[in-house]
Amino acid sequence: MATTDHSFDGLTEYCAQCERETLHSVSIQIRTESTKQRNTAFSREPYRVSECQECNARESQRMNNA
Repeated sequence: MATTDHSFDGLTEYCAQCERETLHSVSIQIRTESTKQRNTAFSREPYRVSECQECNARESQRMNNA
C-alpha cells in the first residue's frame, strides 16, 4: 500500500521576524549585480535565499565574497 507524506521538505532555521525556529524553504539564485549592460555577463553571483514558511520573511546572503 502506498503512503503519502504531506510534510514540507525544508530546513529549520531561526527566523528574526517570528523570533523562533521555523521551517524554511531554501534555494540558490544567480543574481546580476552590475547595472552596466556591457558587464552583466560577468557580474552574476550566487545567493542563498531562505523564506520562512510561517511568516514569508525572506533573507538572502551572497555566497561569494571574492
